[in-house]
Amino acid sequence: MRLMRFTPLLALLALSSCGKLNPTTAPTTGAEVAPAEAQDLARSRPDPGSAGAVYTLTNDAGGNAVLAFARRADGGLAPPTMHPTGGRGAGVGLGNQNAVILSDEDDLLFAVNAGSNDISVMKLTHRGPVLHDRTPSGGERPISLAMHGKLLYVLNAGGPGNITGFRVGGQGRLKPIPSSTRPLGSVAAGPAQIGFSPDGNHLVVTEKATHTISVYEVTHGGRAFGPRVQPSHGQTPFGFAFDRRGDLVVSEAFGGAADLSAASSYALDAQGALTTVSGSVPTTETAACWVAIEDGGRFAYTMNAGSNSITGFRIGHDGALARLDADGVTATADDGPLDAAFSDGGRFLYVLNGRSHSLTAYSRGGDGSLRPLPGLGGLPPAANGLAAR
Repeated sequence: MRLMRFTPLLALLALSSCGKLNPTTAPTTGAEVAPAEAQDLARSRPDPGSAGAVYTLTNDAGGNAVLAFARRADGGLAPPTMHPTGGRGAGVGLGNQNAVILSDEDDLLFAVNAGSNDISVMKLTHRGPVLHDRTPSGGERPISLAMHGKLLYVLNAGGPGNITGFRVGGQGRLKPIPSSTRPLGSVAAGPAQIGFSPDGNHLVVTEKATHTISVYEVTHGGRAFGPRVQPSHGQTPFGFAFDRRGDLVVSEAFGGAADLSAASSYALDAQGALTTVSGSVPTTETAACWVAIEDGGRFAYTMNAGSNSITGFRIGHDGALARLDADGVTATADDGPLDAAFSDGGRFLYVLNGRSHSLTAYSRGGDGSLRPLPGLGGLPPAANGLAAR
């Protein structure tokens, strides 16, 4: 069954849903987000017998917090517990991917505080995430994080925008890397995400407003150089992920135009040059903004915020993309699917839905198909970012 098609006005709102996760909701303050419910969350504790967890941010302007959902072995989620980051959120959508990430060892969680211009480091304990460190982001309005080994980079979208690097020290303390701050490809780039290449030698930033992808070289000392600004194959490059072979898969929202979004894949060479492998393979859907690749690197998925759907792609050995479903609908989602994350080796996919304020869950089949699982509603209106283990 096809999903409803958008009128031009709704298509414009779909673009807003990529640029602002929740365009119809005003900024919130701490007092406006169900204080009684927040107190109940704060008093509760994660299930010590859980198989893993899923994390998102409240992104509340009055006080940001991590929401931690214990994950059962069957992929189901327990109600969340709330863990303050010590900083402030933006209260509105950030137009981003990877606002919250986990360390490779899954013992640390890193979160952006877009309203207070800093980064929080949370230690993962049996009681849930506990604030361990908070440090300035090196710019304004941090929206996305990337980690490789002991290096952490943040994408700051406010003002002229930049990327800034940190070394993760003992006990998760962040130490700024001298001279690591680099500009974006343009002062009007409209950035969405930062990410390391699998070998850690390059950083990638997607720039929505200029339809470009910036690539930075990273030295052994952790300093970034660049950017090398390159055109995206399609319009409005947004979320991305690397597969295990190092192929880069990027979603393309095409300005929110109805049914015109796509995904492209690229090879990245040692000099930081991008070569198109598959150019703008259509999703047939609207506003493909977020990308997730399962751990095996065989399947990529775009979250289509304007069509309330998910499009799956098979990734070939050469990095080429082939749509799993002719109509582009591998699975339906709640209203406004945004960030997404895989857990348990790519077995389960979780999706944050910005307009319905919910989490949807799916079990992935060996053929890339997605089977819906029970989800959860009642998330804060400005919730942002998703990570899972």
